Amino acid sequence: MRAIDYFDRGAAVDPTRIAMQDSARAFTFAEAQALTKRIAVAMEDAGFPGQAPVALYSANNVDVLLALLGLWRANAKWIPLNTRNAIDANAAYLAYVRCEWLFYHSSLAGDVAELKRRVPTLRHFVCLDKAHDGDPSMEAFIGGVDGGRWKDPSDPFGNPDEIVGIFPTGGTTGPSKGVEVTNLGWGTMIETVGNAIGGRTDRPVNLVVAPLTHAAGPVALATMQFGATQIILPGFDPQAVFEAIERHRVTHLYLPPTALYALLGHDRRERFDLSSLKIFVLVGSAVSPDKLRQAVEAFGPCMCQAYGQVESPMITCWLPPETVAKAAAGDRPELLASCGKPSYSVRVAVMDDEGNILPPGEAGEICVRGALVSKGYFELPEATAEFRTFGWHHTGDVGRFSADGYLFIVDRKKDMVVTGGFNVYSAEVEAAIMELDAVRECAVIGVPHEHWGEAVHAVVVADGIDEPAIIAHAKARLGGVKAPKSVSFADSIPRTAAGKMDKKALRREYWGNQQRMVH
Repeated sequence: MRAIDYFDRGAAVDPTRIAMQDSARAFTFAEAQALTKRIAVAMEDAGFPGQAPVALYSANNVDVLLALLGLWRANAKWIPLNTRNAIDANAAYLAYVRCEWLFYHSSLAGDVAELKRRVPTLRHFVCLDKAHDGDPSMEAFIGGVDGGRWKDPSDPFGNPDEIVGIFPTGGTTGPSKGVEVTNLGWGTMIETVGNAIGGRTDRPVNLVVAPLTHAAGPVALATMQFGATQIILPGFDPQAVFEAIERHRVTHLYLPPTALYALLGHDRRERFDLSSLKIFVLVGSAVSPDKLRQAVEAFGPCMCQAYGQVESPMITCWLPPETVAKAAAGDRPELLASCGKPSYSVRVAVMDDEGNILPPGEAGEICVRGALVSKGYFELPEATAEFRTFGWHHTGDVGRFSADGYLFIVDRKKDMVVTGGFNVYSAEVEAAIMELDAVRECAVIGVPHEHWGEAVHAVVVADGIDEPAIIAHAKARLGGVKAPKSVSFADSIPRTAAGKMDKKALRREYWGNQQRMVH
């Protein structure tokens, strides 16, 4: 099915139920459905041809979610723009995908003026909240439009090969590539997520905290398909999250691990009633097993993890809350370090550089095949072919399977420290250091060393612990080769606009601007 079909399916559950709500406004499913039809018809009246790229540029609010649903109803290709990106990166991406339409919030008007100047393909603009610089407000854009004129363009199969969006990769090693996701792949993801997190309550309420232009968008759609209300916060603030969970009896929540750590460290957490939570999904990066155990104690048996990437989105593997709760209670605690088992939508294998599938226990590159895998990179056939060798999609992540099928992420393939001829995966060292209660964040990199080529170095955000204690703990857990040879302390770990640790920035302090930051 198409993306909008999942929303319409949720609307049919109870049209009178609140579909979305922020601090200012709320809309029922019936009201939201009518508005999205008016948006689609207004776009068609303005000459929108279907299957053209449309970008959204806004912080979280009901307007941006309505616009997202409206552009999908118009059969557009969604182009997510991260408001945290530098204007150079967003302009380059819009030009690369030849974006024609932009829906934006007036708070970003300065950036939009620059995008208008730099991206010649942009020709249609709608300001979500008010008229600005000659651009109509959303209210004016759909004013007088009869949503009853909307005609459903779907075929009996849900237009499986059409593109639902062109999603940017992280861009940590260069400019973002555009991942083309078809209706088939998107629908596979939405249905797989729905099967994993649905059916646990007859009054589902999803709290939207992370940017709707990132993973929170598909999570919102995945929960709307079974009639969930979306409570939308403008951004992440621990106090606001706790208050919203208690006030709205939130049942579903998605956040990255870094936000979880902030919630666990909040001094007023125990004052709030968080018992309504049924599903608290962690996606985006590996979570410290010890912090995950603490999260079960704090939030109850609702914690779960998903593993995926833009090219095989969100739920390539799934670790359900029942497994996490048992592991936190001492039943196979090693599973707290796992990202779960492959979902029913894909095959997952661990492969060596020659294309041989490795047995359980051996580490290699994680490879995926199935309907969940994206079509490829937009107008980059060589890059697509590079990641599709041996008949599988190559994730760039390194992992190993247990004998009973649980996948453990070891590291990024390109994020490995080679010290004295030994391969040290930074994620393994980070996990050991994060076991320490005093440590809030940790990033491990290789730094130049005259004898070993590279030495393992840890950058740590912590209180009340010193370098020798950290090194001693890591050495006891991992041995002398893998333990860091040095530790530096920081107020925070630098992060990319996508929220991932920016190890390139960390390495630059030690390697300068060398193109090759290894010896």
